[in-house]
Amino acid sequence: MAPSGASAKLAKLEKALGADLLRRSTRKVALSLEGAEFLPYAKEILAQEDAAHAVLGRGNVSATGTLRFTAPSTFAQLYIAPILPEFLASHPGISLDLRLTDMEFDLIQGSFDLALRNSVLPDSSLKGRRLADDRRILCASPEYLRQHGTPKHPDKLATHQLIAFKEQSPIPLVGRDGKTGQFEPSLAGCRLIVDDGLSQKMATIAGAGISMNSLWSVHRELAEGSLVRVLPDYKVDDQTALWLVYPKSNVLTAKVRIFIDYLLEKIGDAPVWTKA
Repeated sequence: MAPSGASAKLAKLEKALGADLLRRSTRKVALSLEGAEFLPYAKEILAQEDAAHAVLGRGNVSATGTLRFTAPSTFAQLYIAPILPEFLASHPGISLDLRLTDMEFDLIQGSFDLALRNSVLPDSSLKGRRLADDRRILCASPEYLRQHGTPKHPDKLATHQLIAFKEQSPIPLVGRDGKTGQFEPSLAGCRLIVDDGLSQKMATIAGAGISMNSLWSVHRELAEGSLVRVLPDYKVDDQTALWLVYPKSNVLTAKVRIFIDYLLEKIGDAPVWTKA
């Protein structure tokens, strides 16, 4: 579309909305606050139009465009980044815009098509596909346990150095014999607070304390002996799993469906860490 035509249509849209969607100056044009809030919904309208055409076998329904995807950084480094070249080679029309961080973005406000979340799925505004198991365990380095001893019951964790994420909620533990306890860093005066899963694992290997990690993150270190399970007779008592989630309002476009299917094929079903 010619710039003059686009400007005319945009001006008409702004008049209908009663809001300026762009900030204009002699040097540049940028989204206004209202424009940034409106943009993800405008993209959704276009996606729904494509889906409606697809129902009738019309329109451009091929897998093209940029897919915005966010995932926890440690998991992405280990399992997603290595398989991306094959995906991109198989689907030349798709580009990936990745945000790899342990912070959770708002999918709608961030205009994300898809996210990987390792948690229970409580948000009613999201839909999801279960990707894989996310069993979590307590572990420490052999040297730490030699120096500080090995706890035999969750109550003893309060006397140890614990490593945890900021504002870590208490996590219930249940033993094979039915006894219960909690991993509750706040009661132990947690001395090391992190915001990155890989940093937590590396600090644990270095002997900084006991931490709770996903089995997918530490199964290799357990096998080689640089980490040891703590309280192996207890398991985390929750429903956490790895979920591929997307806004409930979103039409599942071809590029998103293809990427979900690819991740399920490469990572899901019986991932390597479940054999640990």
